Amino acid sequence: MQKILVTGSNGLLGQKLTDLYLQNPEVELIATARGANRHPASEGYVYAEMDITNQAEVEAVIAKHQPNVIIHGAAMTNVDACELDSETCELLNVTATKYITNAANMVNAHMILVSTDFIFDGENGPYAEDAVTEPLSIYGHSKLKAEEIVQNEATSWAIARTVLVYGLVADMSRSNIVLWARESLSNKKKINVVDDQFRSPTLAEDLAIGCALIAEKRATGIFNISGKDQMNIYQLVQRVADYFGLSMEHVSKIDSLSLNQPAKRPPITGFDLSKSRKILGYEPRSFDEGIAIIYNQFLKAQTP
Repeated sequence: MQKILVTGSNGLLGQKLTDLYLQNPEVELIATARGANRHPASEGYVYAEMDITNQAEVEAVIAKHQPNVIIHGAAMTNVDACELDSETCELLNVTATKYITNAANMVNAHMILVSTDFIFDGENGPYAEDAVTEPLSIYGHSKLKAEEIVQNEATSWAIARTVLVYGLVADMSRSNIVLWARESLSNKKKINVVDDQFRSPTLAEDLAIGCALIAEKRATGIFNISGKDQMNIYQLVQRVADYFGLSMEHVSKIDSLSLNQPAKRPPITGFDLSKSRKILGYEPRSFDEGIAIIYNQFLKAQTP
């Protein structure tokens, strides 16, 4: 029996990990987040409130439950918000990672940090795990610092880097690029979409599976866990429009500089998945398959 503690369980990845582990009787799940539990299932696992910025609380919860593995998915991920509030970003992404890493060491847990493609400058994507890092934003710098803490201080560790995660949670409380695109297109809202940023969008279910594979194998090192299809953001919105039969007439194609966003984004990221395929057996679904999964989840949510 594996005992796995997940941070950020109210988030998109956290809820997908809960879904995944509820189907696995060989895993005892401790889901943790700040505030009340948002997952619709209340049985089959333990939920514990845990503020990752409170060192005493982190140590108490982890000491109480004694997990074998910690999947640390909680983070401040709004790139522009991080740029505008660097102190909160540092607290949530760096200091909290230090607290969790130290607590993991105390119970001899395997520490898995979820990281990002934004640790790269986007000049040489797609990237392998050993590529040189060069963040462009405060968010990217904070996640790179978190990676360094885990690599230098955790007694047993892995890092799961991902790209542009999308998916649907039960209460539809969390938005992301695909949901934003569908809603904007459905409402015929005028939107500006960049065509000079290329990504490999990642279905949240696939990211959860990748993290679970690392946990199951207690694999160590850095692993790229992303989608396999590379596209720019305009192409992504086009594919969402095509799948849902929506018009692109209100969508304007622009470049990144025209958006005037607080944080600079890397132009081309995406990942080489060779290592994850070979060592973990990770195989993500295509982007079209991912949209189909979300479509079916929409239908299920609307069924009385």
